[in-house]
Amino acid sequence: MNLSPAWTDFLSRNGMEAIHWSEIGEPTADDGVLMAWVRENGFVVFTHDLDFSALLATTRATGPSVLQVRAEDILPGAIGGDVLRVLREHAASFEAGAIVSIDEVASRVRVLPIG
Repeated sequence: MNLSPAWTDFLSRNGMEAIHWSEIGEPTADDGVLMAWVRENGFVVFTHDLDFSALLATTRATGPSVLQVRAEDILPGAIGGDVLRVLREHAASFEAGAIVSIDEVASRVRVLPIG
């Protein structure tokens, strides 16, 4: 499931550079295309989809980093504060290459490559 473009505005208003894939790429693009663009342009994939983390794990890639939301209500009004906190607290991990999962209770960091 894709995250709402509302996240782009929310993150930008809070000092984070953000671009929604729908602004720059084909909606039907293969995940590998999106991952390559993100890696080449120094962004973090922010997603509700498990596929990106699985792709990093199976390929033993060192990037790009992924922030994966594991919550039911995935709108900025519900979890925006937690997302900002995790982005700031784990900035060094995102820079080095990591999968960071966040849910209603906690966050978990897995350094890349996996395995």
